[in-house]
Formats: sequence, C-alpha cells, structure tokens
Amino acid sequence: MKKIVQPLLEWFETHQRELPWRKDRQPYHVWVSEIMLQQTRIEAVKKYYARFMEELPDIRSLSQVSEDRLLKLWEGLGYYSRAKNLKKAAQTVMEEYNGEFPHSYEEIIKLSGIGEYTAGAIASVCFNEKVTAVDGNVLRVMARLSGSRENVLLPQTKEKFKKELQKIMPEQSGRFNEALMELGETVCLPNGSPLCRECPLAEYCVSCRDGLTAEIPVRIKNIRRKKEEKTVLILYCNGRIAIEKRLRKGLLSGMYQFPNFEGFCTEEELKAEFQPLKVLFLGKAKHIFTHIDWYMQGYCLEIAEPLKEYLWVTPQELTENYALPTAFQPFWKKCHSLPDSFIE
Repeated sequence: MKKIVQPLLEWFETHQRELPWRKDRQPYHVWVSEIMLQQTRIEAVKKYYARFMEELPDIRSLSQVSEDRLLKLWEGLGYYSRAKNLKKAAQTVMEEYNGEFPHSYEEIIKLSGIGEYTAGAIASVCFNEKVTAVDGNVLRVMARLSGSRENVLLPQTKEKFKKELQKIMPEQSGRFNEALMELGETVCLPNGSPLCRECPLAEYCVSCRDGLTAEIPVRIKNIRRKKEEKTVLILYCNGRIAIEKRLRKGLLSGMYQFPNFEGFCTEEELKAEFQPLKVLFLGKAKHIFTHIDWYMQGYCLEIAEPLKEYLWVTPQELTENYALPTAFQPFWKKCHSLPDSFIE
C-alpha cells in the first residue's frame, strides 16, 4: 500500500478537475460542497453551489437565513435535512467558535450533519490534519486495489480500509484524500467499468491484474422498502395555487407541498369532495426515497372558492419563493405542458 502514495499524488497534480470549492479550500466552501455532494453528482452540484454562495457567502449569512429561503436555495438537491443541519451547524459556529470554523477533526465532527467522512475531508483538506476521509469512491478504490470481496456497505469493512489508509497517510493528507476521491470519481468508476489503462495505480491493483473489476466492490444491501400510494392535487382558484407546509418532523419536514392524500382517489371521489369546475388527470409518477417509494397519481382541479386550510399563491410566487419537493415536480410540469391547461 505504501507504493501507491507517490504515484497517486503525482497523478492528482496533473489530473485534478477545476472545481469552484477547490479554488481556495476555505473551510466554509469545502464544507458546503461536501454536504451538497452527498447523494448528488458533481456536475449537478455546481449550479446549486454557485447560487448558494452568491446568496449565502459566509457562515454568518447562513446562520441567519430563514428556513423557507434556505430550502428554496436547496430545492432540487433533495435530502433537505442536510440544508437544515447546515444552518444549525452555522449557528453553532457563530455562538461557540466566534464565527470561525473549528480546525480539528474532533471539533468538526461535533457539528450538526457532519459525519466521519465529511469531518475527515474538511480537517485534512483545509487544515492538513492527518485523518482519513473514506466515502463510496474511496471504498471502491480500496476494495479493487486489495481484491477484497468483503461487503463495502458493512461498517467493519470501512473501518478496515480506514486503518490501512491511516498507516500510509502522508504529510500532504488533504491532497492524498482528494486524490483518492478523484480517482474513484473519474477513473475507478462503478458498475464494472473502470478506466484501468488511465489509472496510475494499475500495476498495484489486484482486481485489475486478476480481471475482477466487474465483481468488486461487493455491495450487499439489506433494506426493507416501504411503498406508499398517494393522490396529489393541484388546486387552482382565481389564478392561485393551493399549497401547504409539511410537519416539522419526518420526511421532507418543513417544506411546502401540493395537497395530497393517502391512496389512489378516483375522479368521481374528487368531484364529490371538491365539486371542481374542471378536472385534468396528470398521470402517474414514482419517487424513491431512502427507505420509502411513493407511487403517485395527480389531478389538476379548478375550484370556485379557495379553501381556508391552504395557502394560496400565484404560479410565479410558487416558482420563486417556495421550495417544492422534487417528488411533486412532475405534476407541476405536466400541468403547465397541457395544451388546454387552465394554469396561466
């Protein structure tokens, strides 16, 4: 393993991508980018990162932003608890560290929403602390290098690789961690399709040597998924759309949504309940969360009088000011695209 350090660092110097958060490696920039990159591809994150930094350029502004505005800036990234934890952590930094981001792994990991990987990435990249930062990309690289058939989703497998990396961690810890992640993102690709001819570590890789890259890493999931059926309504009245705020706890907490009901309602049931002037069926959609799958059908209903239990906003206000979960976006887009739609 010691032999991989130098060729990896040399490769990174010439092959690293130009990313906005790498320009200065300030803790705030690295922190926000790492949180955004959880469950999200780099190319998709770039535009969100730029918009976020334009409006919230520092820890103080993040600590003071309203939750509605924060969620609107985060709209489209999903996993909205990440954004809420960002603000909570920013408030902690302002209150307990006088606005200066903590410098050590042990202090960083105490902040809301920051786990071992993110703490290791910030501590090593920004403060050159000799700690590991092991994400899915690094696990894949390590499994293929060693030819390991251990399940990389198990905590003990991750701990094993962390210990191996800690033993060879160079003084340039941040560069080394970034290089491993970069290699996993751009060369040691998933799904059995790595670019081994471009890999600086190919001569040390057991999987490359033995033709095992399609079989390694081993990922065995054991998740029981819950399925929920929902009817989603876009209620329209006098040029405004009905929305409501979700509860403070649970899935998509604190976000705005279209009214929706458990189960699949028929058009006849909706007519009896709302007595709409017009009804349009918007089709079906599916959205996958971590442990829940939503199976949805949508309707657009024009009604004569606004119902008091909802907040009524214009389409422009909905687009500009309210964070709408990605799960509901297909129905909103479909409503706009219908030729005879009554949504202006």
